[in-house]
Amino acid sequence: MPMQPWFTDAKLGIFLHYGIYAVDGVAESWSFYDGQLSREEYLRQLNGFTASRYDPRAWAELFARAGARYAVLTARHHDGVALWDTEQGDLNVAKHTPAGRDLLAGYADALRERGLGVGLYYSHSDWNHPDYASVVHPRPTKEDVTTHPLVAPEGGVEDPAAWERFVAYRDAQVGELVERYRPDLLWFDGEWERSEEQWRMRELSEKILAAAPDTVLNARMLSYGDYATPEQGVPLLAPDGPWELCLTVNDSWGFQHRDHNQKSVRLLVRYFTETIGMGGNLLLAVGPREDGTIPAEQVERLEGLGDWIGRHSEAVYGTVAGLPAGHHYGPSTLAADGRTLYLVCFDVPRESVGVRGLRTPVKRVSVLGTGAELPHRTVGGLEEVPGVLWIDAPRAEDVDEQATVLAVELEGELDLYRGVGRD
Repeated sequence: MPMQPWFTDAKLGIFLHYGIYAVDGVAESWSFYDGQLSREEYLRQLNGFTASRYDPRAWAELFARAGARYAVLTARHHDGVALWDTEQGDLNVAKHTPAGRDLLAGYADALRERGLGVGLYYSHSDWNHPDYASVVHPRPTKEDVTTHPLVAPEGGVEDPAAWERFVAYRDAQVGELVERYRPDLLWFDGEWERSEEQWRMRELSEKILAAAPDTVLNARMLSYGDYATPEQGVPLLAPDGPWELCLTVNDSWGFQHRDHNQKSVRLLVRYFTETIGMGGNLLLAVGPREDGTIPAEQVERLEGLGDWIGRHSEAVYGTVAGLPAGHHYGPSTLAADGRTLYLVCFDVPRESVGVRGLRTPVKRVSVLGTGAELPHRTVGGLEEVPGVLWIDAPRAEDVDEQATVLAVELEGELDLYRGVGRD
């Protein structure tokens, strides 16, 4: 199935790890997996999860101001606690927390009202389900997959019937998400704990797409995913095909009250432009408190990023990956028609900005956001090897606080020289 064009055009999504782990501000699911607290202590947070100020319309408005085109919310993490009133199992916030209601319906409706894509995160694994630790991955890449009591059966003695019950539960929950909320995107996780065959990925994919053929699936559906999901660092080489960088605003996916290491707006602009310059999307993670409010420090970062995107939207939406490394010292994007290059300059340009290997003649160069036109000239070159395009540095008043973007309008479609020069 071809990739849905809305996804590759979106550029920015917001990732929300929202669940009972926000009550004590502990790591989502992993805090009891790693023994930082007992399972009983972890689940005691159910009693403090109120969603008392949960306002999905306010979320959607914030995400739109940030320049995002979609969001992904943790419908169920590895802890097995569902944010909706599932008919499968009994562990959900509607039945067992003061929140007392389905939190997904309002989220999906609010995003659609703002024209944003609806994404739902769902973990294949469930460390609280009684039938989960019943089989062993035949080709594990992580040792604890075969030894951890929440994942593997005691003594390695498998219970195939229990596993069949678990897969039926997983399939039924995913079916509820598809039928009730019609997500545009399903963001799976936890895939490393079983093989593709054990997960029945092909069958799950077929069920999802039979009910909703346009659903986008991430690569944690293994062979049946549509796009790659690197985490926490821009890759040096872009993955093949569509992809998305998952990045936290601070150091945590969910709300952790001790984590104040928020990335600056300038740094987020840098991650964002480096990602879209390589043809990917940025999925930027914020962690709501248990009451449903997003911390002010993270709101400030989202709005700051949105302000920058608003001033430079021409270089963001409707573009594709820009120049390969080495042609310009910084990321770049290219208009879909191939006739305008957008050069991102993180530091204040001094004297000039150079572009190497550009065969296409340049018609005009200007500063995006202010419209100031910049003198430019090509120096050197041979018949088969183009010279270097030198663009005069913009005036101080035309330099953007986070990152300056130069629009290079070309006489025709971009044509690059990639050779080694004359022998």
